[in-house]
Amino acid sequence: MSGVTVGADGISRCAWAGNDSEYLRYHDEEWGYPLHGDRPLFEKISLEAFQAGLSWITILKRRDGFRAAFDGFDAAIVAGYGEDDIARLMANERIIRNRAKILATIGNARATRRLAEEGDNALDELIWSFAPPERAKRPSSLAEIPAVTAESTALSAELRARGFRFVGPTTMYALMQSAGLVDDHVVGCFRAR
Repeated sequence: MSGVTVGADGISRCAWAGNDSEYLRYHDEEWGYPLHGDRPLFEKISLEAFQAGLSWITILKRRDGFRAAFDGFDAAIVAGYGEDDIARLMANERIIRNRAKILATIGNARATRRLAEEGDNALDELIWSFAPPERAKRPSSLAEIPAVTAESTALSAELRARGFRFVGPTTMYALMQSAGLVDDHVVGCFRAR
C-alpha cells in the first residue's frame, strides 16, 4: 500500500509521519481529529501561518515556545499587542522570528475578536461551515490528497474578507486536515476512519 509506512512499533501510519517521535505523536493523537473552540482554532490558524514556507515539524518542535510567547493564543490578549510586544517576539528564539507573520498573528487576533462580536465560538462556526462532505473514497496514496479544494479556497476568501492574513487556500486546506474538517488518513493507516 503506497502512502503508508510501518513504524518500529509495528503500526501502519500515513507515510508523511516518518520516524520523528513528535511527528508520530502528532499524527496519532491530533492530525485529523475534529478540533473545536475559538482559541484552539485561532492557534491553528496562527501556527499554519508561521509554517508557510517551512516544514510542519519545525513548528511542532517550537509550539510550546509559540504558546508561551503568544499568551496561550488568547486572541483577546494578542489583539492588544503593541510595538513592545512585537520587539519582544522578534527577539524570542523559541519562535519563528518573521515580522510579517508576527504582525499577521496580531492582526488575525483582532479579526478573531471582531468575529467574536457575532457570538460565542463564531470563529469555530465560521471555519466548520466550510467543512466539505465526506469523500466517497479514501485516498490510497499521498499523491491523491489535494493541496487546495473549493472549500479551502472559499474559506480563505471569507477569512480574508474579514481581515485575516496568511490564510491562503493551501494553508486553509492544511488547517482543514489538521483540525479534522477532512480525513486524509490514507488507506491502510490505523487512523483511517
